[in-house]
Amino acid sequence: MTNPQTEQGAVGADAFAAVCAKGDAARRAQGLLAQSNTEAKNELLLAIADALDARADEIAGANALDMQESFESGMSAGKLDRLKFDVPRVAAAAQGVRHVASLPDPVGEIVRGYHLENGLRLEQVRVPIGVLGMIYEARPNVTVDVASLCIKSGNAVLLRGGHAAERTNAATLNIISDVLAEHEFAPALVASVDEFGRAGATAMMEARGHIDVLIPRGGAGLIQAVVRNSKVPVIETGAGNVHIYVDRSGNLDKAIPILLNAKTQRVGVCNATEKLLVHRDVAERFIPLAARALAEAQVEMHADERAYNLIDKAGIDGANLVQAIDEDWDTEYLALKIGIRIVDSLDEAIEHINRHSTGHTESIIAEDYSAIEEFTSRIDSAVVMVNASTRFTDGGVFGFGAELGISTQKMHARGPMGLREMTTTKWIGYGTGQVRA
Repeated sequence: MTNPQTEQGAVGADAFAAVCAKGDAARRAQGLLAQSNTEAKNELLLAIADALDARADEIAGANALDMQESFESGMSAGKLDRLKFDVPRVAAAAQGVRHVASLPDPVGEIVRGYHLENGLRLEQVRVPIGVLGMIYEARPNVTVDVASLCIKSGNAVLLRGGHAAERTNAATLNIISDVLAEHEFAPALVASVDEFGRAGATAMMEARGHIDVLIPRGGAGLIQAVVRNSKVPVIETGAGNVHIYVDRSGNLDKAIPILLNAKTQRVGVCNATEKLLVHRDVAERFIPLAARALAEAQVEMHADERAYNLIDKAGIDGANLVQAIDEDWDTEYLALKIGIRIVDSLDEAIEHINRHSTGHTESIIAEDYSAIEEFTSRIDSAVVMVNASTRFTDGGVFGFGAELGISTQKMHARGPMGLREMTTTKWIGYGTGQVRA
């Protein structure tokens, strides 16, 4: 009789060995890429973009199967929207690749340099990190974004894209692999471990020495699982418990479209607003206006006692109103839901945000310069917006062409991660025979 635990251990060991082998193959391929000049990397990227456009139907067909299966399994509307990778979205991804090709190459950039008194010349230079590992959920556009950023920055990458998008990712990587081979690069440069399922993700977390950095991108559960269990260094990308604070000085007419855009444009993304804080001095005027607009957009409102009473008193048709509980303030809904709270001061708003935020993005609606300055200086998040939607926190919008994710940690990368964030540095010392006394 087969022992299930022994069998599981064997599967895990096999997956670990295979993933380590993929990591080593990726490192060999990365060594060749690292010696390529910017022109060669750009030619490769443009060829990938053209191939994605030419074979978009292949990806869209695979995606339709993934979408159907996920819909039948009960996936939420917000997550289905993230999973969707039809021909227009493939075209947009291809255009993103072209944008990455047009950006300055960070590799070789001199960060700083100077001469010592003995004449030794020191330079700190940007270099690729090496082999990246990416664990992400039902976001097939990430496959293209990460591949393009890695190629331009001289890195190799191993991908674990999740079961829901497995067909889509396979079709996409097949196209990228074909282009790599045509340009005499090993397909191992951009490879997947999806065939090993969850064991592949576990193996990536344990593959220290074979993978240089691991980046999780997805919900809070996925991110924390990787952070807790990985033996490979992790750059933490953030779940988005994102806030908008409407100050007593805020332009209320300006605040409504900002709120609706931030909450409803795409509910299943990490930069969508999840919480609305309103200063008590404008609460009686603003909250009924906001609630009416949110109700029309079919947003479920989880309101604290004071906000609940104001909304209830307003008698808004179609208002889906719920009494907020403590858990609401720490929840990333990724759905047509929002938490609403009245605060007594700017200090209280800042304290609430810093206590409950995931450190992703916060926005203040205000006209008072001193309030804006205090909010932007004291909020401890990767991005702070002023009189603007939180939806702008995006590598493409920031001019990066694409992004690896939104980093919420405080190491070398914070906020949207583009090409520079995918490099490290090394020091080069140029001497003429100097010896240390």
